[in-house]
Amino acid sequence: MTIYKDLSPSPRTIMTPGPVEVDPRVLRAMSYPILGQFDPEFTGLMNETMGMLREVFMTGNQWAYPVDGTSRSGIEAVLVSLIEPGDVVLVPVYGRFGHLLVEIARRCGAEVITLEKEWGSVFAPEEIISGIRAHRPAIVAIVHGETSTGRLQPLDGIGAACRELDALFVVDAVATIGGVRVATDEWEIDAVMGGTQKCLSVPAGLAPVTYNDRAEAKLLKRKVIERGLMTAEEAAGRMSGASPTPDFPIQSNYLDLSQLQDYWSPARLNHHTEATSMLYALREGLRLVLEEGLEQRFARHRLQESALVAGIEAMGLRLFGDPAHKMPVVACIEIPEGIDGESVRSMLLGEFGIEIASSFGALKGRIWRIGTMGYSCSKRNVLLTLGALEAVLLRHGAKVDAGAGLQAAMDVYAIGR
Repeated sequence: MTIYKDLSPSPRTIMTPGPVEVDPRVLRAMSYPILGQFDPEFTGLMNETMGMLREVFMTGNQWAYPVDGTSRSGIEAVLVSLIEPGDVVLVPVYGRFGHLLVEIARRCGAEVITLEKEWGSVFAPEEIISGIRAHRPAIVAIVHGETSTGRLQPLDGIGAACRELDALFVVDAVATIGGVRVATDEWEIDAVMGGTQKCLSVPAGLAPVTYNDRAEAKLLKRKVIERGLMTAEEAAGRMSGASPTPDFPIQSNYLDLSQLQDYWSPARLNHHTEATSMLYALREGLRLVLEEGLEQRFARHRLQESALVAGIEAMGLRLFGDPAHKMPVVACIEIPEGIDGESVRSMLLGEFGIEIASSFGALKGRIWRIGTMGYSCSKRNVLLTLGALEAVLLRHGAKVDAGAGLQAAMDVYAIGR
């Protein structure tokens, strides 16, 4: 019989673009006693969570709630619920996660049209608007913050163009919500998908989403409640044909937003069993975001970014991508010629307990990615990472300006901008 040791994960400084370190207050919230999913005390927490999500998403939408699952579950829930077979879906792609939207949309039966940019750049909004007018899609789906390349896509005017042509505007804000401004209503976004494990500093396991009346109208046309949850009257209506099944019902049961919103409404449709401890975590994480203040939180992320970037450049390293559209929560660094990028990452983790990320696809082996997100986004972590990176690069024979990185970062902190 195998005897297993007590679980005791090593302490880490996590400086990746997700997951990130979790605030101890969130971990404490996860230890609280379990409540039944329809206990009035628990449904009260559900309602509070919805209210806080509205504030973080900057929206007045009725529907703002988490899908149980990692960030991808929220992306799939929105797309599978909104895309009918044959719908034209326009996806501007400028990194790995744009390709993910294409993949999911195609699996939903969409006719997908892509616009593509070289990784490391973004689209001018006018380019996307021209594509919308040329192709007249039913849905436009785009990534706001592309962590594979560290770029932030401007969204100005795209929502308005979608409204003109009656297209739905869907935005993947997994990497930006809670760290970068996501102005859902101001930008006229119809559906937004977020994630917990990045700037919100909550463990992976929930995917906050919000959507407006325009998106809900399409959901309701495709709505089918599973037979075992129907009332006798609803079942009779289906059998008689008085309530016919839609031509294209939502193809997933678990990720069906039309049923999920009933679970989160006063109806409390018994669709699934809520992930109780994760909801505690999300509620506490959102509370901490709002306690700090959205604008103050965004400013904190910008300050740590400025210090990190100053340190990287002072060391003599080069940043990857268009600097005008860099994400304030991810820095992409070109791996110096002749340096084994994976060996550097391994030594950072082994000697200093610091984790940074590599990248994907065409950028695999070409860049490192350092995240400054949520609870990981701190002066302590930035200075520690810069000092450790310098030491490891020197060990690998890289030519860096010893000491300059930390001094440059400290100069930024001294000025406070």
